[in-house]
Amino acid sequence: MDAPAPASADLLARAARVRLACFDVDGTLTDGRLHFDAQGGEMKAFHVHDGQGLVLLRKAGIRVALITARASAAVERRAAELGIDAFCAVADKLARVEALCVEAGIGLDEVVFMGDDLPDLAPMRAVGLAVAPANAHAWTAAEAHWRTNARGGEGAARELCDLVLTAQGAVDGLLQARVDGRRA
Repeated sequence: MDAPAPASADLLARAARVRLACFDVDGTLTDGRLHFDAQGGEMKAFHVHDGQGLVLLRKAGIRVALITARASAAVERRAAELGIDAFCAVADKLARVEALCVEAGIGLDEVVFMGDDLPDLAPMRAVGLAVAPANAHAWTAAEAHWRTNARGGEGAARELCDLVLTAQGAVDGLLQARVDGRRA
């Protein structure tokens, strides 16, 4: 994977304001393929680097939410493991993001949304920072303020997490906590 391009001042300013990080799942935290077992159960593969990034955001005081249109026990389980919110079977992703903003007492300009396809356009157009993985559909990618170098399910979410943590000056503290033996 190539190193991310240097972040512009505008991108860093947008990332510095983030207090809520929302992620689509299929095509963003996964490679977008749907796997079903013989009984019809759904399986998903999540990248461990993405999971670590989501945990680091949470530890830095940023609320993290997975918002997916699909009902998915796998998403609910992964979110529980990471200590983050999961909202499955969401028909209106923008309404869900708006409700989270009301709960947190923040504005949409303090939200980052990462998505890869048409169901993600409304929240991406509304938030302060819209991000798409490298392999997002072209129509969606065109709406993003920034695109990652990594593809969905291959570390794209971690790139976004690292950008936000860097913009907010949280990296040194998180690294020091890890060195000092406090899990990060």
